[in-house]
Amino acid sequence: MTETALTDVAAAPVPAAPVSFDEFLAWSTEDTHAEWVEGAIQVSSPARDEHQDLRDFLTGIMRPYVAARQLGWVRGGFLMRLVSRPSGREPDIVFVAQEHTARIEETYVDGAADLVVEIVSPESVERDRGEKFVEYETDGVREYWLIDPLRQEALFYVRSDAGLYHPAAIDANGIYQSTVLPGFWIEVGWLWERPLPAIEPILIALGDDAYAYYVLDQLRARLGDAAIRARLAGSSAPDKAW
Repeated sequence: MTETALTDVAAAPVPAAPVSFDEFLAWSTEDTHAEWVEGAIQVSSPARDEHQDLRDFLTGIMRPYVAARQLGWVRGGFLMRLVSRPSGREPDIVFVAQEHTARIEETYVDGAADLVVEIVSPESVERDRGEKFVEYETDGVREYWLIDPLRQEALFYVRSDAGLYHPAAIDANGIYQSTVLPGFWIEVGWLWERPLPAIEPILIALGDDAYAYYVLDQLRARLGDAAIRARLAGSSAPDKAW
């Protein structure tokens, strides 16, 4: 998030501190770009196009991967309530493992997500690399990605049993393998390509039988078994777009 003048972002006046978390939720709307930190509201500007494009790219890979394997829940730009400071942060991407989905409320995750992605902007460098790093580490975010498009730098941290972040390695081929998402990996170079790579070939590269069956279920829901059999047999499919 990037900070800006309050009047440029929020139509409603920003309540003066101290503000409770519940009061912050009541004040904010779906269009509000703000976080809650130690009883104060920090309003931010909407993300730039490159920032949103990169977030959508990563979310577009993660969500089908997680859904196909029933690993949990993925959202972009969703509020996360942390108790150590306390704070209500809005990471670019959150993943909550299936065993922790009871933490998910209607408008926020009540506690640490299992994996968090922050895409660094020039205005958020200190916050993402400093304040949030400490908060996520302390509150138990198990894996933290810091993606910096300006520097073309991707840093990955994994929380140890001692509760401390340690850098996770990118292999010699530029591949990062997640520890929290089983079997999930990305080629770091994808993040700097412009335009960003197409998502479907990446999902196929990541895929296994689980993803193949997931796609098949989506096609069945849309087209029906008869249309799929006709297509595979080389016959004319019903008059629907593929």
